[in-house]
Amino acid sequence: MKSVLIGLAVCVVTATSHADEPTLDSPAVRFAAETNEVPDFQRHVVPLLGKLGCNGRACHGSFQGRGGLRLSLFGYDFDADHAALSERADADAPADSLMLLKPLAKVEHEGGQRFETGSWQHRLLMKWINARTPPRSDNAAALESLQVTPQEIVFSDDGQHSQLSAIAVWTDGTREDVTNLCRFQSNDDQIAKISTTGEIHSGVSGATHVVVFYDNAVVPVPVLRPVSDRTGDRYPKIATKTQIDRLVMKRLRKLGIVPSEICTDEAFLRRTSLDCTGTLPTVSEVREFVADTSPDRRARKIDELLDRPGYAAWWTTRLCDYTGNSDDQLNNVTPVRTAASQHWYEWIHARVEDNVGYDDIAEGLVMAVSRNEGESYDDYCSNMSRMYHKKSDYTFAERDSLPHYWSRRNFQKMEDRVIGFSYAFLGVRIQCAQCHKHPFDQWTQQDFKDFQGFFTGVVGRNQTPHPKNRDQYQAMLAEFQTGELKGNKLQRELGKLLNQGETVPFGEVFTRTPPKQSQKQQQKRKSQKNKRRNGRQVARTARLLGGEDLDLTEYGDIRQPLMDWLRSPENPLFARAFVNRVWANYFNTGIVNPPDDMNLANPPSNAALLNYLATEFIAHDFDMKWLHREIMNSSAYQRSWQPNETNQYDETNFSRAVPRRLPAEVSWDIVSQAVGNSTQHAGFHTAMSGRAITVPGSGVRRRSRSPHAYPLSIFGRSIRDSNCDCDRSEDPSLLQTIFMRNDSQLLELLDNSNGWLTEVAANNGMQFTPKVDPDEKSGQIRQQEKRLATLQKRLKELREANETKAGKKKIRQVQNQIKGVRKRLKKLGVSLNTVSSSGEGRLTNPDAVVEEAWLRTVSRLPTDTEMKTAHRFLAEAEHPIDGLRDILWALLNTKEFIVNH
Repeated sequence: MKSVLIGLAVCVVTATSHADEPTLDSPAVRFAAETNEVPDFQRHVVPLLGKLGCNGRACHGSFQGRGGLRLSLFGYDFDADHAALSERADADAPADSLMLLKPLAKVEHEGGQRFETGSWQHRLLMKWINARTPPRSDNAAALESLQVTPQEIVFSDDGQHSQLSAIAVWTDGTREDVTNLCRFQSNDDQIAKISTTGEIHSGVSGATHVVVFYDNAVVPVPVLRPVSDRTGDRYPKIATKTQIDRLVMKRLRKLGIVPSEICTDEAFLRRTSLDCTGTLPTVSEVREFVADTSPDRRARKIDELLDRPGYAAWWTTRLCDYTGNSDDQLNNVTPVRTAASQHWYEWIHARVEDNVGYDDIAEGLVMAVSRNEGESYDDYCSNMSRMYHKKSDYTFAERDSLPHYWSRRNFQKMEDRVIGFSYAFLGVRIQCAQCHKHPFDQWTQQDFKDFQGFFTGVVGRNQTPHPKNRDQYQAMLAEFQTGELKGNKLQRELGKLLNQGETVPFGEVFTRTPPKQSQKQQQKRKSQKNKRRNGRQVARTARLLGGEDLDLTEYGDIRQPLMDWLRSPENPLFARAFVNRVWANYFNTGIVNPPDDMNLANPPSNAALLNYLATEFIAHDFDMKWLHREIMNSSAYQRSWQPNETNQYDETNFSRAVPRRLPAEVSWDIVSQAVGNSTQHAGFHTAMSGRAITVPGSGVRRRSRSPHAYPLSIFGRSIRDSNCDCDRSEDPSLLQTIFMRNDSQLLELLDNSNGWLTEVAANNGMQFTPKVDPDEKSGQIRQQEKRLATLQKRLKELREANETKAGKKKIRQVQNQIKGVRKRLKKLGVSLNTVSSSGEGRLTNPDAVVEEAWLRTVSRLPTDTEMKTAHRFLAEAEHPIDGLRDILWALLNTKEFIVNH
């Protein structure tokens, strides 16, 4: 635990001098001269090989090795590396050892020459070959910390440089300058270049980190170069109303970045509505909010949004993303197909709606079993069956926990459980440590194996009853004369019986606990941590990341210490991972980015800010609404997207809003909301039925049936395959553009008989006939449509020209040609937009209609220029509804509509 806390809080970068303790000179100094010192394998030899690149992925650290020599990646399997190197070390003639001759290039070496003859590196390895120190003794000291100075580097001009110094502090009290044994990396070479000796050179303006690696220590050092001269006393006075703002401004002041102004009320309302509830504000809501002049209107609106159904629906979907609610992975978990993903959504939704603490929601997954406390197997089957019966008011949300979390197909292998759990609840990509030391973090293969023990006690999925109830399960099956039905056939049969109102047997998720052992047995099995029991491994010991070994036989459920660790205030991973993800939702980028890659070499852009949010989130009992409210009420969140000269390139220090493409579910929902009639448009705030943000599961099976399938697919909805945030894509694509401009599904929404265009037509005494699906058009139809578009363009050009007699004649000719094309299209079976008017075919109040088009799409009134352009569209169209349709279509295809800003 100590190493986790030290690493993640970046406290290993310390200025403590320990002046009363002696510090050894660097090995580069000591071994350059004649010395009797014997190099230590762990402290000197392995780090030197890492420094030289010998145990890197491109060299001997690869899985197949190089030139017959294979070393552990980055050198953390001391025994294996010691054995491999010993084969190439000649103690009788050290100078003839292959491990010297090759890096000296005296023997053909694919890696070339790595050091000079007589250099300190040469002397150090020669001394080790002579002495052949062991890989590591059982009582060897461990690295306690790596003290790197300076703690922070601030450059002000080109050509500046700074030298890092690294002191290794070991648990036996020894200290050593290991700068020359460290590996160095810059996270942005344009801002700060770093040499192999640890010298940093200034580059362009901005902020980044350089990272120092030694043994299991990973230490990031911030490097800044202000982007302007507005630092210190020259920095303008800017109000900071929240602690978030104070911490953000502290960072901006160092960088000379002046934040953008606070955004307009219209922009704030649209931004918060989309981020918090996945829904556009209504037309009347925009008007009312802009008219409100009370100073607390934004805070009150935030509270209102957090109480809307859209908040619970959208953030349930986000939690389903993080935890892996996938139809593909839940196949056959329940007798009714796709019911499991619906259960998952319902269970989380009920708790988000009631604002249950995030730690309690996590506990319902981590500690999940199928049966409620005190529930017999018969009662369990009865209650589960009741959920499927018609007119039943019993839902899965009433169950104590969510066992489907453990039933996924991709969550059955222990290593998959470790990886998925770490993504979901720790924001850590630990999969590298499954095979070797993580290249950019402290986690080793042994850490992975020891952590895996917590996931070995959960068993059961599909038709697996608890062993104690196997006879009951079989007896219930026998009642239905299912015979030898198994697998999918059995599931289908049980599904039919459920639909008939029968009570059927259910498999269940349950836990096993390893039996306690006598002291004699424990000593006998000292080196064997796992025992195979009934075909599964049930760990007797496990170790929390960065913690101590735990005896799992002391717990009724071996997952209990894992859950206790998650919600512990001493664990920075759990709370930090969640607040970082929520922050990324509101700011386009996480404080740590990517949000689920919280490794030591990927430090937060504002460590103090992340620590504050995580600490307060824990102090507020993991209250999710508190977190959302805290973020949205900050000036940092409410700033305009429009940059100034100091922050135009800033996307990581939160000095302005960053326009960002909306998530897939929100993108498709707001299209439906924008084109719906007035009742439908306003109903998106209260009615969640049919919303894309309420689609429970994800995956191919869900895509094949849902009407939302195709749009959600092309806009990058999370596939929920690995619990990685990268399962969701919000990058723009050509396919998205084509969809918004010409897809039949979108065009049908525009022309829907219950849509806004139909409503406007009816309110103005007109009739509106929608188009047919463009997918049904033949080549002949497409040809006629192309001619129609050409003629309409020609008509527009003629109308913009001077209206001479000749010009008017040409206009009539083109209009007649357009009528002819329309008749031919009608004969071909295409019913184009046709509007018949009982009056003169004019809008009663065109200004009001145009204003509503803007308010229902981009949540603001049109500018004077936009209003004039809209009026021209209406005037040039054959009928005002045609013109209004073009206006609405154009607004849907603006960046302003499809991005949040």
